[in-house]
Amino acid sequence: MSKPIGFFTSYTINDGSLLESLQEEYGSTFEQMSRREKLFLISALAIQLCDQSPGSCRNEIYIVGHQANSSLPVGDREGLIEALINQVRWGRSLLDTEASPMDQAH
Repeated sequence: MSKPIGFFTSYTINDGSLLESLQEEYGSTFEQMSRREKLFLISALAIQLCDQSPGSCRNEIYIVGHQANSSLPVGDREGLIEALINQVRWGRSLLDTEASPMDQAH
């Protein structure tokens, strides 16, 4: 069962936000959007967040993306998206674990 927008975001009832507008227009679980529309929004948001993140991708990550798209079944690709979102939001990343230049100076 899908959880409502407010479970994942800072949305609260009657806050006048874009999130409230989205819930009113598309339902609290986006049930009024097609699968394609949901995937488009995931892509659009991820591209923008990626552009704002520091650093660059290693070449091997482009290859991993191609391999995942060409060889994994749909359910596994959806699961991989879910796992990656969870890690982006709650996990640690390579840059989080690397020593900063200030740490190396000591």
